[in-house]
Amino acid sequence: MTSYLDDNRGLMSWLATRDHKRIGIMFLIATSGALLLGGVFALVLRIELLDPGKLFLSAMDYNRMFTHHGVVMVFLFMVPVIPSVFGNFFLPIMLGAPDLAFPRLNLASFYVYCAGAVIMIAAMWFGGIDTGWTFYAPYSTTSPTAVAAGTFGVFVVGVSSILTGVNFIATTHTMRAKGMRWTGMPLFVWSIYATAIIQVLATPVLGLSVLLVAVDHAWSLGIFDPDMGGDPVLFQHLFWFYSHPAVYIMILPAMGVVSEVVCTFSRNPPASYRAIALSSLGIAFIGFLTWGHHMFVAGMSLFDIGAFGILSMFVAIFSAIKVFTWTATLRHGAVWVTTPMLYFFGFMFLFVFGGMTGVALATSSLDIHWHDTYFVVAHFHFIMVGGTLTMYLAALHYWFPKMFGRMYPRRWSIVGATAVILGFIFTFTPQFLLGNAGMPRRYWSYPADYQWLHILSTAGASILAMGLALNFGYLVWALFRGPRAERNPWSSRSYEWLAPTPPPLHNFDEPLVIRRGPYDYHLPE
Repeated sequence: MTSYLDDNRGLMSWLATRDHKRIGIMFLIATSGALLLGGVFALVLRIELLDPGKLFLSAMDYNRMFTHHGVVMVFLFMVPVIPSVFGNFFLPIMLGAPDLAFPRLNLASFYVYCAGAVIMIAAMWFGGIDTGWTFYAPYSTTSPTAVAAGTFGVFVVGVSSILTGVNFIATTHTMRAKGMRWTGMPLFVWSIYATAIIQVLATPVLGLSVLLVAVDHAWSLGIFDPDMGGDPVLFQHLFWFYSHPAVYIMILPAMGVVSEVVCTFSRNPPASYRAIALSSLGIAFIGFLTWGHHMFVAGMSLFDIGAFGILSMFVAIFSAIKVFTWTATLRHGAVWVTTPMLYFFGFMFLFVFGGMTGVALATSSLDIHWHDTYFVVAHFHFIMVGGTLTMYLAALHYWFPKMFGRMYPRRWSIVGATAVILGFIFTFTPQFLLGNAGMPRRYWSYPADYQWLHILSTAGASILAMGLALNFGYLVWALFRGPRAERNPWSSRSYEWLAPTPPPLHNFDEPLVIRRGPYDYHLPE
């Protein structure tokens, strides 16, 4: 059968497609472009911080640069990348469906995402944004930069996220193959399903918050200005009610990738399927109750501080369930150390180390010392950016043969994975030390005593950038020159590998009928 790549060639056949696989590839191109742009902003920041004083950026330009880095990385890369790329491509195939429930809505979500990205980047080009990616009021409502346009762009991207979530929920409920029960779905589907619930329930609150900022900035209504009867703390409550669940929009899909990679390359079923699946739903639920730990210094009562601290630590319980289950899955397994597995090992270090610092930050007495320091920057990057980035690359290497029908060079991929993981660790470990020493984040200048740690951090960022560039280079080469891939090069039991490589337009040669589980490695392929 003709693969989805060869069916109806031509640019317009892609731009007007309703095929979930092609839409996933277009999201891959768009989100990878966002990663490149956000990475360039980060390198500019790290180079500026090589010197305690001004190197080449003014203070205002520095404020714009870290805001642009945060906005692009959070809203254009980390939140959408795994659901929109791999969720779009593989969720219907894993369910045995010919497409998503609403193909036209799926295409609309891509164009809405692109429209929001264009608005945000235009705001950065015409005046920039200097508020930080959190848009804290009342400064964001009075800033001389293009805050209104930037926040409206975030609002538009949020609409795309809601459309994607609705599509995934409807598809999971209504389009499972014959014989597939809820307890027979691949674990990646469970993680995408839990993520979609958060997208649908929490994203409207973000849209409301940033739209109020845009309106307040444009017309000076004083919604968050205490001099005009407004309340800036109200904005923090609204923003973090979404933005803490957004943390799990980033990490839950990454956890789904981990589950697939670990089972495939250990040749073992998960040590507890139900524990992984239900812990995904538990994280999604608890995520709605923990936003207050971002506001321990905002004047909360002692009871509220204690309640939010305890609830925040509950997330660590569900995360620990996953970590111990993945580790137990490796036990007695025939572990195959491949490039996706290297990224898994990197993920485990970053997630566990970053998770322990998260428990510490949920303790109010420690959080007050570390609040708004580089410690928080390092924690967030370890657990969220590191977790999302490593599993994005793991997913790309794991499913590359199925998506494109080609194999990549194994040796170069191992070098690239090593550079990315080590570069990431060397970039952000010094920032834990900076934060513990009391250096505030987002500062343009700093005491000379901190310079050696900034130099180490910038050196790590350079290694990370080289690793990402190497990944990009050999994967592009593999698209055109890589050897042809077999239908199932990893001998996985998950359902997506039952489809031809690359998949045809409607995914399977004939309707899929499920007669075994997705992790039955004791059965012949």
